[in-house]
Amino acid sequence: MQDIAFYIFAALTLICGFLVVFNPLTRNPVTSAMFLVLTIISMAGLFVLLHAFFLAAVQILVYAGAVLVVFVFVIMLLDLKEEERRKINFIGVGLALLSVASIFYIFVARVISKSELAQKTAIATVEGDTKSIGFLLFKEYLLPFEVLSLLLLVAVVGVILLSKKDLK
Repeated sequence: MQDIAFYIFAALTLICGFLVVFNPLTRNPVTSAMFLVLTIISMAGLFVLLHAFFLAAVQILVYAGAVLVVFVFVIMLLDLKEEERRKINFIGVGLALLSVASIFYIFVARVISKSELAQKTAIATVEGDTKSIGFLLFKEYLLPFEVLSLLLLVAVVGVILLSKKDLK
């Protein structure tokens, strides 16, 4: 039963995450924000399957409750319409691919090269203990935590740039 639930939540996470970025039905930014809410809720379901109830609650309260409300507020405040199709900026696409590749390399280098960290975290004192989660988050995984905050900042700046009427 748990395997079936995992596959359902994983498929929902991947499908909704894909629809956040590329929705073939509409290009409305509010629809993308709603698919982001569904992605976050399905990720919280994966945390519940891992018996990390605190992380699941934080995922829903902080990200779906606070961050997405800010995104939707910015979208509504800037009165974004459906985005018209623009020409592809190849320099921007190249820089985006370079930054994604570098972030992926940093994550892979941190996770794969430090297998002793994985062995250390496997011996948790209590499942879902907030003290051990906080220690791991701010001591061992500080770089990914800060990269996530920068990605959220870039998303807000991107919404503001999309709202400009005169793009040149």
